[in-house]
Amino acid sequence: MEKRKMTFALYFGNRGFMPETLIAGARIDMSEVVAENNINFLMMDENATAFGGVETREDGRKYATWLKSHEGEYDGVILCMPNFSDENGAVMALQDAGVPILIQAYPDELDKMTFGNRHDAYCGKFSIEDVFHQYGIPFTVFAPHVVHPRSEAFRQNLQDFAAVCRVVKGMKRVTIGCFGARTTAFKTVRFDEITLQKYGITVETFDLSMVIHRMGEKKDDDLAVQTKIRQLKSYTDFSKVPDQRTLSIAKLGVVLDEYREEYQLDALTLRCWEELQTYFGIAPCVLLSELNDRGIAASCEIDLSSAISMRAMVLASETPAACVDWNNNYGNDPDKVVLFHCGPIAETLMAARGTITDHKMFSKHVPDRGWGTNEGRIKAFPMTYANCKTEDGKLTFYVGEGEMTDDPLQDGFFGCGGVARIDKLQDKLLKLGRNGFRHHTTIGVGHMKHILDEAIKYYLKYDLTELD
Repeated sequence: MEKRKMTFALYFGNRGFMPETLIAGARIDMSEVVAENNINFLMMDENATAFGGVETREDGRKYATWLKSHEGEYDGVILCMPNFSDENGAVMALQDAGVPILIQAYPDELDKMTFGNRHDAYCGKFSIEDVFHQYGIPFTVFAPHVVHPRSEAFRQNLQDFAAVCRVVKGMKRVTIGCFGARTTAFKTVRFDEITLQKYGITVETFDLSMVIHRMGEKKDDDLAVQTKIRQLKSYTDFSKVPDQRTLSIAKLGVVLDEYREEYQLDALTLRCWEELQTYFGIAPCVLLSELNDRGIAASCEIDLSSAISMRAMVLASETPAACVDWNNNYGNDPDKVVLFHCGPIAETLMAARGTITDHKMFSKHVPDRGWGTNEGRIKAFPMTYANCKTEDGKLTFYVGEGEMTDDPLQDGFFGCGGVARIDKLQDKLLKLGRNGFRHHTTIGVGHMKHILDEAIKYYLKYDLTELD
């Protein structure tokens, strides 16, 4: 997956009766640390205001004008507090920033508590938080309450803030392709387009008949088709797949890529059965797997809500996410569950290279009918799980954390599955069921609940159901 370099605008607060000499050091600390973490920065000239800080309303207006001149160039703002810092100047400067704002406050040192050295930012941070709250200016704060820019704690804050900014920016305007109608049997994956549009999520729908028509127009020797075959064979093990089925899978892959390019789709969901099995003898699982490995959230069974939550996790972690079933108990362990799907799991999330097989659910009665499941096992990693639903005009998420383990599954277990451990799982399953969440969940790499919660509650304004 391609990772985009972030850019932050830097803000330095001041308060006249506090030690303004601390600002110069803060400008050096913050700019160097941000750059060391592979993040670009914008910083207003230190001569634009007294000492290069923002204190008065006039200073705030100058900063706001400077920030406006760089609109679109920055992903977030770091509000650095070298001293107590004036809240009125901060409001004037940042009330129209339009991006996440991280508030950082300097800690004091026990051997530097004289008037000329004290920061008092511990106290001042509350004032800025309070007044921002009064003005309705969303902001981000992480523990610890005060933190030096050169500390490891702040470096983690910085990476977490970058993830929040990616989620906020990437979810404010999303276009998701919906290929085919929901199957009648799966009312569990229904969604409300109008509600999604209210949150900036546009759904573009494409009839599966047109997808099939486009596939039929592709010649076997088309350059795009042959290139796709080579890509897929390089991606995973196609050694068992009949040539004609490989050709059909490649044609479908080319068509999906064309739609994605034409409509600038950020994510997609696909009606994966039974037409593709009936007419072509294929299952599209491996195509979704490969799209997910490219960072394009792709779900099956027209579960568009899962594609939305996958998109958010991809933005947060910059690694692929996956849509899986809450599928099986794991023996008698109440905190373990088998998470599974037929084969759309990105190979990045698998313990070893996958193998393309004939979909066992379809080949049970008619062999050679469902080539395309990418079978394997999900590897062990720290895991975040999440999903969402539309109901009563609201988009509602849940987010939790657990671990994908290396616990074994019996040989012959169909599809791509893995074992997850989640504390107090049984209580959480009860809550999910009572609140109308679906049989799918989505998983991503790393513990990012605090990042998703921050973006969802304070910036994107989705509803959030707490599971704990």
